[in-house]
Amino acid sequence: MAKRVSVPPQSTSERSHDLDALTLRQRIQDCFATIQDPRSNRTQLHQLSDILTIAILSTIAGGQGWEDMEVYGESKQAWLSTFLALPNGIPSADTFRRLFERIHHQQFEQCFEQWVRLLVEDLEVKLIAVDGKGVNGSYDRSIGRKALHLVSAWSSEHRLVLAQAKVSDKSNEITAVPALLRLLDLQGAIVTLDAMGTQKQIAAQIHTAQADYVLALKANHPTLFEQVEQWFSAARNQQTLPPPMTHTTEAGHHRIDTRQGWVIALEQLPLLHQSDEWLGLQSIAIVERTRQLWNKTTHEIQFYLSSLDSDDPRSTQVIRQHWSIENSQHWVLDVTFAEDDCRVRSLHAPHNLALIRRFALNALNRETSSKRSLKQKSKQAAMNDDYMLTVLAAAFPKPDQNLEPSCQ
Repeated sequence: MAKRVSVPPQSTSERSHDLDALTLRQRIQDCFATIQDPRSNRTQLHQLSDILTIAILSTIAGGQGWEDMEVYGESKQAWLSTFLALPNGIPSADTFRRLFERIHHQQFEQCFEQWVRLLVEDLEVKLIAVDGKGVNGSYDRSIGRKALHLVSAWSSEHRLVLAQAKVSDKSNEITAVPALLRLLDLQGAIVTLDAMGTQKQIAAQIHTAQADYVLALKANHPTLFEQVEQWFSAARNQQTLPPPMTHTTEAGHHRIDTRQGWVIALEQLPLLHQSDEWLGLQSIAIVERTRQLWNKTTHEIQFYLSSLDSDDPRSTQVIRQHWSIENSQHWVLDVTFAEDDCRVRSLHAPHNLALIRRFALNALNRETSSKRSLKQKSKQAAMNDDYMLTVLAAAFPKPDQNLEPSCQ
């Protein structure tokens, strides 16, 4: 178990942000207090809480691996020593690597989930987008290990990673999604998934949890997909298609995007293949997108199974919001945190480092006083220790609320 460090009391003449740093350091330590230290006592030159804290701060500041953690610690040692124990100075890159290789990723995941629950307990999560992402640099051809693949739940309105689950090397997202959903309080939310998650048992799990779903319908359900596609084409040709529920045109970035959306009640459609086996299914949502570029025009029509009423405009709204998991999570992890370029591959290290990045992503998104881009906020945190404390204060907002010891 991680040991708590007693820090000598500071004089009242010390700067107030140092006192804040001590408080915030305790909150971070409480978050990870129940992770079992995999090292033997004789190898513990550095305290577990110090290593975890430096790893998180380094990643918030744009660090991308073990060497960056060591460099950040050495560069900030004078400041870090005001609130960390650092009995033997800054850990080396090899120390960071060895520790994260050996901490079991399930312990780390459970602590991440508990932290997120504390973070969002005062927020109303209305939309949960679920999608998978590979950590492409983590594959190891020499031993035949596939790249790590994670399925994440994303709060679109709050831009927070809510939870994640690893996809088994011998399976796919269909088995990981139910496990991920069991980690979440779904009641009252709308869950959106791409075609891989469009499964009857997943729809039933969401409906049973008193939530709604909007699931992409594609050719992996060929009979149902062809029925809906043929009905839409015939209704348009025969001019019996009702007016679209939504119709928007947007211009920008050298393109013009036009979107139309329909939500059709099941009663208005011919009897659909096995429709009674989709628990809670009430309507089919249809979105047509046309994009005009300077040299070409693209056009696509997509269909969705929805448990929302046909007169509920949220069906088409959440379809568009679903893609924030691609733009605000997956893209940011690859571009700002260079996740796909990371070649960490050994033992539990790829999974644990992926979780550290999601800690950093959530922390930067929770800090709203700065209107800069997330990448610029990361740079500001690297250059300005006071701003780093501001980021941590937003990420760990309750000094008197300890996390329950759920990480076994």
